[in-house]
Amino acid sequence: MTENRHFHDRQARGWQERLLAACMPQLVQAIRYEAGADYRALIRDLETPLLPEFELEVARHLGCGDERELIPAETLMPAMLQGFGLTADQFGPEEKEHLMELRNRCNRCLAVGHCWKALRARAGREAYRDYCPNAPAFEEKAREFGS
Repeated sequence: MTENRHFHDRQARGWQERLLAACMPQLVQAIRYEAGADYRALIRDLETPLLPEFELEVARHLGCGDERELIPAETLMPAMLQGFGLTADQFGPEEKEHLMELRNRCNRCLAVGHCWKALRARAGREAYRDYCPNAPAFEEKAREFGS
């Protein structure tokens, strides 16, 4: 009897997970359009835990390049710099133009959804190097500061 119960529990969880995954795109869209300010605050907060299915769907939306809700250089780049042991303040006045280039590249990046998800997971430098076009510059700057 216990074995039969476990089978039904697994079956129910599988059904619930599939239902959740199927509804997630509509849920994210509804939140985006009906609670836009809350949605923007939520995606700009890289610390608040989210359901994995919700996080995956948000990352998918961010990967589509919808810049109204997230400006990568304002939300993602500071966290990325922190992952390399840096802050924007460590770029001196003579590097202002270089820092602006890095911000522009971040804002044009095609990996925003992937980046957002990796930064939320604190994936680390190794993972960031795989997709971030600014990683080599951050790596060089980190060596300069011994980070």
